[in-house]
Amino acid sequence: MPNATDAAAEDATQMAIRLASNAVDGLPEGALADKLRLARAERRALRVKLGIDPTAPDIHLGHAVVLRKLREFQDAGHVVVLIVGDYTARVGDPSGRSSLRPMLSEEQIDANAATFQEQALKVLDADPTRLEVRRNSEWLDMGMIELLALLRTTTVAQMLERDDFAKRFAAREPISMLELLYPLLQGYDSVAVRADVELGGTDQKFNLLLGRDIQRAYGLPEQAIMTMPILVGTDGRRKMSKSLGNHIGVTDAPEEMYGKAMAIPDEAMADYRRLLLGPHGAERAGGEGAPPPDGRSARDAKRALAREIVAWLHSDEDAEVAERRFERVHVEHAEPEEIAEAHAAVEDGTVHLPGLIATEFGVSRSEARRLIDQGAVTLGGEQLGDGEHDVPAERADGQVLKVGRRRFRRLRAR
Repeated sequence: MPNATDAAAEDATQMAIRLASNAVDGLPEGALADKLRLARAERRALRVKLGIDPTAPDIHLGHAVVLRKLREFQDAGHVVVLIVGDYTARVGDPSGRSSLRPMLSEEQIDANAATFQEQALKVLDADPTRLEVRRNSEWLDMGMIELLALLRTTTVAQMLERDDFAKRFAAREPISMLELLYPLLQGYDSVAVRADVELGGTDQKFNLLLGRDIQRAYGLPEQAIMTMPILVGTDGRRKMSKSLGNHIGVTDAPEEMYGKAMAIPDEAMADYRRLLLGPHGAERAGGEGAPPPDGRSARDAKRALAREIVAWLHSDEDAEVAERRFERVHVEHAEPEEIAEAHAAVEDGTVHLPGLIATEFGVSRSEARRLIDQGAVTLGGEQLGDGEHDVPAERADGQVLKVGRRRFRRLRAR
């Protein structure tokens, strides 16, 4: 008959298997189960770390893949330590880069950090017994003695084992000392918060492993690491990114979110379900490459996926309204039943549309001008031409402004 120790070990192994579902790497092998076993013996929760630099203000579903996994750790009774890298953002993560990232201003970083934290809580449990939110400026604003001690933990040879550094070094492309410092700072985060486990995307594998080396150098137990897949964007080819325009933001309006989800390629739907909607989503997907469940058409399956994504991040009611709006606009080719009004400022008898579009839809003025020039904007059902950025107030007043395929405003220009 198995004793209590054997049973506890088996429970830890099974829990580790469940928590590692969908992960690409779980290293070292068996480390997560060992951490779970030790935490149970010590009657404490694991400290599970994720560090994200606030280099942009918005979170999209690509970020949500890792956040969803963190939520699984929370639901299993563990503590997530979300590190907002307000200090490392000043350096810039070189992962996947061929040049030094531009440095953000302190004001940009602070604004992005506040927005990022707020948006992450759409996925994470905000219960303070299950979540710590820290900024790494708490400990990285260190003195020279502490910095020199950190630098002694790692060799140049170790840094050049990193794939992107190795390629740039071989090609005689410049690598700044600032970029070499970044992985050390990220590793020191694990020391500062005494991380048991660290999560990240597959592009973070080197940094996560280096964190183990730095913890060991400081006399701490080494963290287990887990990497999660990179979610493909709605273009089906490249990783999801706001700069590539293939993203779905976690705070997008329900109708915007639904419409973007309907653009997900058929072959990517199983991954979206599996990585974002949890075990039930994976079951409904029927496995990668499988036909849609219940004999549904691919379009019906995509509608269901879009509804579930909106319901997850908004509500069931929002999902139903978004679906009806999508059908009316894109299937019936009619205007939405309800269109929000927008006050259009009039100057010298004209309305400047790029400024209006930027304000109403959260895009830059240059992006608004580009949309107009490319024929993606209509006013009163008429397509605006290249350079048609200013229109007479009497033409704009009472008309519906349509930007792209899903964004509408009824203008009031007085």
